[in-house]
Amino acid sequence: MIRAAVLPAVGSPLEITGIELPEPGPGQVRVRLAAAGVCHSDLSLSDGTMRVPVPAVLGHEGSGTVVSVGEGVTHIAPGDEVVLNWAPSCGRCHACSLGEVWLCAEALTGTGNVHAHTAEGTALHPGLNVAAFAEETVVPAGCVLPLPEGVPLVEAALLGCAVLTGWGAVHHSARVRAGETVAVFGVGGVGLAALQAARIAGAGTIVAVDVSPEKEALARAAGATEYVVASGTTAREIRALTGGHGADVAVECVGRAVTIRTAWESTRRGGRTTVVGIGGKDQQVTFNALEIFHWGRTLSGCVYGNANPAEDLPVLAGHIRAGRLDLGALVTERITLEGIPGAFADMLAGKGGRALVVFPARR
Repeated sequence: MIRAAVLPAVGSPLEITGIELPEPGPGQVRVRLAAAGVCHSDLSLSDGTMRVPVPAVLGHEGSGTVVSVGEGVTHIAPGDEVVLNWAPSCGRCHACSLGEVWLCAEALTGTGNVHAHTAEGTALHPGLNVAAFAEETVVPAGCVLPLPEGVPLVEAALLGCAVLTGWGAVHHSARVRAGETVAVFGVGGVGLAALQAARIAGAGTIVAVDVSPEKEALARAAGATEYVVASGTTAREIRALTGGHGADVAVECVGRAVTIRTAWESTRRGGRTTVVGIGGKDQQVTFNALEIFHWGRTLSGCVYGNANPAEDLPVLAGHIRAGRLDLGALVTERITLEGIPGAFADMLAGKGGRALVVFPARR
């Protein structure tokens, strides 16, 4: 038996309970978790904004050490330190054939599998494939990536979602160039990673936007040169901070209609807005045909940072080793499994950056 945070039903509180994991079968890997980040997507799964088979073990951003491997697994071995990849690509579908592995049609098929059982025998599903809110997990081999040398194991959990997403939004989706002006909306874990990525890209003016004035110090430490408390005049304030033109790039990390619209309005004529935040179906964003023509702006979605984890992890590790990327700066709270509901509440209240579940080291 291992301890895990289980979502018994959509809209229900998480339950910290014992579960029974199977031994890894062919093509599977058992991992002892070192840490798991608490992402807004986990909250969206728990409240029904995103669909997930339930009951489920949530958590999709994690790192740990390989305990054992099943038949046919050769790229890692027991004792290896790894990062969990919640969206493994199949390599066969149309998106994968185009090199767009972040859009793999098969990436989330594993969420319907039976992952583990409660002590009473109830079948549990793996939330977003990897079920990282647990002391240990068993995952397909494609969900396990070797941790590059020089990256601290606990903080490496953030590479599994927040950092890849924020980095990719800036470098792959928006393609920020040196000297460009960037506005990042939402100073949570992903937003802080996007601010660091914009700084690494050589952006000039970097504006952080959030509803909370208390996050200014976090944003500036990550690379923001300006800070704006979100209001009805946000777009006007950003234009004033960027020579009256607007930002070259806006990265929206909130997933609300009003924020997406404001991010778009905050960019210059011909500017680019990348939407990272995951909103509900009720969040309708509207534009009129004339303004789309006149402003010539680009609005694009961004899934998992449009990243290829196998290729991007070594690049990110290089920035970490060189001191350009600080994983620890994203973490504002270190908690146990019991602290996850509180981390959800903080997210709803707009508090803090990333909460990190840190598991006790075991031999």
